[in-house]
Amino acid sequence: MSAGTGAVKLISDGTFLLDGGAVFGQVPKVQWELHSKPDRRNRIRLGLNCLLIQAGGHNILVDTGAGSKRLDKFKDSLGLNGNKLLKGLKDHGLGARDIDIVVLTHLHFDHSGGCTKLDRSGEVLPTFPKAKHLIQKSCWDEAAKPNERAKPAFDPDDFMPLQERGLVTLLDGDTQVAPGVKVKMTGGHCSGHQVVLVEHGSERIAFAGDLIPTPHHLPLPCISAYDQTPNATMDSKRELLEMATKGGWLVVFGHAAEQRAGYVEYRNGRVQVQPVEM
Repeated sequence: MSAGTGAVKLISDGTFLLDGGAVFGQVPKVQWELHSKPDRRNRIRLGLNCLLIQAGGHNILVDTGAGSKRLDKFKDSLGLNGNKLLKGLKDHGLGARDIDIVVLTHLHFDHSGGCTKLDRSGEVLPTFPKAKHLIQKSCWDEAAKPNERAKPAFDPDDFMPLQERGLVTLLDGDTQVAPGVKVKMTGGHCSGHQVVLVEHGSERIAFAGDLIPTPHHLPLPCISAYDQTPNATMDSKRELLEMATKGGWLVVFGHAAEQRAGYVEYRNGRVQVQPVEM
């Protein structure tokens, strides 16, 4: 999909499996299994969606998926079929050293794992050695010292090597990243969670991250059990949906495995999505 003078492309790092009950929170299984069929272990397949933005002379990558460091570790428990990101970039004529900016919606392993890789000796190195990695300060602070509930979602190897090499830029709230590209802090899912908003010409694109992980999470009460402050998620979701429906924004879902992007609208009081291929 073109975006004015730049381009916006959805790139997948692959898929993984999570417990459907946790993904859909208070929504009963008899409802969510109608559109997300679970396996025998009650897991549903989710996408590891990233976004490539070419704007203002910059190659900007939003999120990096789970990466390659833990494929064997999580292959059984999470059904991880990842490590597709670099191939996706190559399909668009780009290598890891061509990425100028990495924007991380947050630092959970399924969004930041691809920021680093293992060399042949087992040392953890940055995957994108020339890129500034933009992270909300409150997100960084939580990831560096997570509490017992949040700890399983973080792996210091995903982000600490970036800081050691001076590749981390901490943000404090809504920030302009590049011409036509800005981040908006939403919180909710975790401290410092941010969405990415792209405006070029007449096109408007919102990468929703884990604020709205799939199109099935569009209804306001549908909030993952992983979210730290679900009421904050609901408030931020309401604000984003109002913006999207009134302004004609294309919403990209962070974990959709099939309908990964679409325009949202209200019909008979219910929010619906018109899928778009990216």
